[in-house]
Amino acid sequence: MKGTEPDEEQLVRRTAKGDRAAFEELYRRTSPWLAVRLRRRCADEQIVAEVMQETYLAVWRAAGAFAGSAVGGSAVGWLWTIAARRLVDAFRRRAKYAQPPPVAETAVSPAAEDEALAGAVGDHVGDALRRLAPELRQVLQAMVLDGLTVRETAVLLGVPEGTVKTRARRARIAMREALS
Repeated sequence: MKGTEPDEEQLVRRTAKGDRAAFEELYRRTSPWLAVRLRRRCADEQIVAEVMQETYLAVWRAAGAFAGSAVGGSAVGWLWTIAARRLVDAFRRRAKYAQPPPVAETAVSPAAEDEALAGAVGDHVGDALRRLAPELRQVLQAMVLDGLTVRETAVLLGVPEGTVKTRARRARIAMREALS
């Protein structure tokens, strides 16, 4: 690589052209954090492994569809969207045959994405987010950070759609009150 290393967006574009080395580099860079994010949402290692495999297979097959910075997106955001949707699909498949897998417990220390969100939105908003009840914060995280629909959030969290809507409304009200 001449001089500087390609960023993730360039790796996706090279993957779209069938560059296996670019795909392997993309995997090497992104798979550790992707696995951590998935494990925070699902405690079943088998499902996490399946979702990882399905995600990277989808990236290999659909890299040409990545629009990237032209539409204000990023390669890692695109990758996470694929993974989050694959996780929801895995939960749906499992729900047909058994109880949904356990959702990962909320960690005592804040996740990097929570810290990044708090830093990006400022101290006052970050404080308000941290004061939200965990079930409200989970809904906001799934719908706002991960960009999931109400239905996908319900499957991900293992709660009815109505509960997701109620929690989203309660979270918005709590945030509005905390910020006023």
